[in-house]
Amino acid sequence: MLMINLIYLVVAFILGAVLFSLAFLLINKKNQKQKDMETDYILDKVKGAFSDLSMDALSKSSNELIKLAQAKLETERQLGAKELETKKSLIDQELKNLNKQLEDVSGLVKELEKDRINKFGQLSNLLEGVSRQNKELNEVTSNLRQALSSTSARGQWGERMAEDVLKMAGFIENINYLKQKTLTSSNLRPDFTFLLPNQLKLNMDVKFPLNNYMKYVEAKAEVDKTMYRNKFLSDVKARVKEVTSKNYIDPEENTVDYALLFIPNEQIYVFINEIDRSIIDEAIKNRVIICSPMTLFAVLAIIRQAVDNFTLEKTSSEILTLLTAFKKQWFLFVVKFEKLGNKIEEAQAEYESLNTTRVRQLEKPLNQIELLRSQKHLPSDVKKENS
Repeated sequence: MLMINLIYLVVAFILGAVLFSLAFLLINKKNQKQKDMETDYILDKVKGAFSDLSMDALSKSSNELIKLAQAKLETERQLGAKELETKKSLIDQELKNLNKQLEDVSGLVKELEKDRINKFGQLSNLLEGVSRQNKELNEVTSNLRQALSSTSARGQWGERMAEDVLKMAGFIENINYLKQKTLTSSNLRPDFTFLLPNQLKLNMDVKFPLNNYMKYVEAKAEVDKTMYRNKFLSDVKARVKEVTSKNYIDPEENTVDYALLFIPNEQIYVFINEIDRSIIDEAIKNRVIICSPMTLFAVLAIIRQAVDNFTLEKTSSEILTLLTAFKKQWFLFVVKFEKLGNKIEEAQAEYESLNTTRVRQLEKPLNQIELLRSQKHLPSDVKKENS
């Protein structure tokens, strides 16, 4: 259709050109006035014809173009509609997936919110419990600090800690150890006296200086900490010398060559080891063993094992002695029993002899007597007895 419209347009242009040429020739033959009039007339005609042809061609061409455009637009619209429908389906599917994911996320958020509320409640309860325990701990610490401010209270605390360790080790008072037993050679009274095999004894003192250590812990300034630390170490050294000077190691009391000095706190024992190890070494040279609750338990375990081994050895010796005595008595029993057996055999032989030979020899005269009685018609004693 587009080609036809172009042909109409070309034909109209050619026709216009021919008419224009004819008009130009006619104009040359006439006079100027007529030429002008004719020219104007011809031009009007040509313009009218050309305009009609052009308008007709343009109108047809426009109609064809409009139809073509409408067909193209309809095709594009249908393709666009199909593509839009396809995209709409994909968008709907994506929206469904998105909605499902949003629902899952919403459910997860709700679960997390529930869990958060639950955890928050547990955390709140836990914090309340921790706060309550901290308050109780502060009260206990304050009470303990006040209680340990006196020497007697510290001594009682040390005795209580030592007794707890003794109970854990299975020691029983008056069987495995004695408490506050006065030494016969002096007026001293060790806090604890452990009973060892062969009537040996091991003394332990639980009194320990803690004033300067507590001041060291509570001090804020570094200068004060250094001062109280040095004072505390001096107190420990003095305490070791004091135990050494006492008669806790006394051959007359049948004690071993060492004494124990109990520290009722593991942290203080570690502190002494870290700050000045020479204190413990010097104490060992002076035959004083410094013990914490854990090391005291180890020492008691060794003592308990030694006592058990000694008891087992002593019991084994007693058993061997009894077995020896039993063996001797058993030998004598066997000898006597053999003699008794021989005598029983001899008695058996005598019995057999009496029951056989002797009885037969006794029965022979009786039989002869019975024969004579029957021959002489003498009455029988047996008949008399029966009558």
